[in-house]
Amino acid sequence: MFSTLSRKKIFLIAGSVLTLILAVGLFRVRLFLMEIPSAESLENYNPPQATRIVDRNGQPLAEFFTERRSNVSLVEIPVDLPKAVVSIEDQRFYQHWGLDTVSISRALWANLRAGRVVQGGSTISQQLAKNIFLTSRRTVERKMKELILTLEIENRFSKDEIMELYLNQIYFGGGAYGANAAAQVYFGKRIQDLNLPECAMLAGLIRAPKRYSPFENPEAARGRRGVVLARMREMGFITAAEERNANAIPLNVTRFSPVKQQASYFIDYIRKFLEPTYGSEALYQGGLTITATLDLKMQLAAERTMEMHLAAFDKEYGSLRRPKSKREFKTNLSTETAKIQGALVALDPRTGAIRAMVGGRSFSQSQFNRATQAKRQPGSAFKPFVWGAALEAGFTASSVVNDLPVAYINVERHPRLLAEATSYELLFNDVEQNLSISATSYDMLEKNVEDERGEKVWLPKNYDEKYLGPVTLRKAIAKSRNLVSVRLVDRVGPRAVMDMAQNAGITEKLDPVLSLGLGTSVVTVLELVNAYATLANEGVWAEPYGVEKVQDREGRVLYVHTPKLESRLSSQTTYLVTYLLQGVVKYGTGYYARQLGWPVAGKTGTTQDSRDLWFIGYLPEIVTGVWMGYDDYSSLGHKLAASGLAVPWWTDFMEQALPHRDFKDFSVPPDIIFAKVDMDTGFLALPSCPHVILEAFKKGTEPETFCSVDHLKTQQIEEPVGE
Repeated sequence: MFSTLSRKKIFLIAGSVLTLILAVGLFRVRLFLMEIPSAESLENYNPPQATRIVDRNGQPLAEFFTERRSNVSLVEIPVDLPKAVVSIEDQRFYQHWGLDTVSISRALWANLRAGRVVQGGSTISQQLAKNIFLTSRRTVERKMKELILTLEIENRFSKDEIMELYLNQIYFGGGAYGANAAAQVYFGKRIQDLNLPECAMLAGLIRAPKRYSPFENPEAARGRRGVVLARMREMGFITAAEERNANAIPLNVTRFSPVKQQASYFIDYIRKFLEPTYGSEALYQGGLTITATLDLKMQLAAERTMEMHLAAFDKEYGSLRRPKSKREFKTNLSTETAKIQGALVALDPRTGAIRAMVGGRSFSQSQFNRATQAKRQPGSAFKPFVWGAALEAGFTASSVVNDLPVAYINVERHPRLLAEATSYELLFNDVEQNLSISATSYDMLEKNVEDERGEKVWLPKNYDEKYLGPVTLRKAIAKSRNLVSVRLVDRVGPRAVMDMAQNAGITEKLDPVLSLGLGTSVVTVLELVNAYATLANEGVWAEPYGVEKVQDREGRVLYVHTPKLESRLSSQTTYLVTYLLQGVVKYGTGYYARQLGWPVAGKTGTTQDSRDLWFIGYLPEIVTGVWMGYDDYSSLGHKLAASGLAVPWWTDFMEQALPHRDFKDFSVPPDIIFAKVDMDTGFLALPSCPHVILEAFKKGTEPETFCSVDHLKTQQIEEPVGE
């Protein structure tokens, strides 16, 4: 009885164990099958594709990619390429059902004889399954998954569909994924233009792209191409004569980048705009097409002229440079450089579209974008907003202001005019008497000497340290007189000037102090150009932008930019400022640009110790600003000015970017009238006045008195030009 019970117990335990083993096995099989991806997903398979950036005219600028790839349909691929691939990779491709037992047996026998793996038996369908869905690890489990997935692919897709997927997926070396990218990388051609020997060479790369690379091993590549051509002849795809002719042709490969990245600073600028919206995966693998606002012709002119002028500066003045100490150098740059640096921005004032942007001399050496990130003092390039505020407050172009020495006290809190005189010597005496101090030189007073109550003294001066006396606002801005600018800020108030500048487009914080009129608050090149664009666009501000349109890989539009426009300033005031700035070019510090013969308005800027040189000039259709300076804020050189360096650079750029153009003058808004006035006095001109100008005024502000000066008795002197 014990024996019978023991046997029953043993059978029961054994049965339970076998059932458990079977259940675990079935569960493992189910898990294994679940891990195999469905071939159905191939119907919607979207491999990583490079994102293309093109300019406004469709010219290629750059690519974003992790894998350089662009898909094409089988009908776009020359028939020689699939034939070459079949000949060298899978000769029975159109006969087998996914697994080629003949090839597997042949490969197994060859490997056994060689004692190592010398031949593979994988079909094109197997390679497709492995490359898209599986890893390259050589395990039994991976191989089983590959076989099952291969059978599913063959069952679901036609041979031509499999071939198209394969040719768009396979790696050809050189960073090229897919045959279309390979045609560009190795031959600089569209895939449609490949000939027989080129198709044979590409097919030969698939097995070992590095070993048969025509760049690394041209002889091996030529030999491999010969093998492919021989196989094609054996299979009847080509004749013996075609094989001989193809073998006789040189490889004719060249290291070719489908898109050489251009406008690197601009591309990085729009990348920072796009990435938060679309994400890195879509941007680098999504095959997007991004149409930028950039005009490649203008961009190339910008890069060329900037390097030419800055290199010339280095050659002539670079040896005189005295860099500031590292302790004083606070700009966050990836690479310091002793060369002079520069930036240029050109945009369409009507829309805000950026047409050209250069942020430095070498993006590879320094990714710091001096067009959008560097905050520098604009100097006299800020004066148009001072004059604009004055015009809003009731001044006219004919208003007269003293260009004479002046001293202020308590300038940082509540500025008060301390003294003014006809010479600095007299001014020193007045300051000494008012403050009961002794100053032996202008330099001593210039260092903000404090009185007994701790109030600071400030003595602004002109760039040339000369003065003209009573001068019209027109002449004052043409000659860039600092003392007139300070007096205007004092008259209208710093906050009125701040409002004018900020409404125009300045976004940086501005300090409401008298020195604001001398451009002491920092700005970026882009925002200053944008503010000038508001002047050019009749007071309508346009937000700067760099992307016009984004399309997905199928051509569907994902984004179209709508210009953001706001009417911020009076069209009459902005026209009057523009009319004044045209005088800067006609007979002031921007005179060099007059040679263009265009209706250019603009303003130079040279900061203290010549650390920054600017020129912002504009036409109704385009606004361009240039800046040059050292990254460490060193002086460019004693008395070097924007009129002699920045304006010629700007002029060369405009001439190359916009050749043979006839620009219309700025349109005149309503309630603007013109009157002939004496340029020196601002009164209505008489026939005896030597300097007569047709001046613009807001209706009702034009002068009513005729000039009473006897110009024949007035001694004509050479007038200084400021910055």
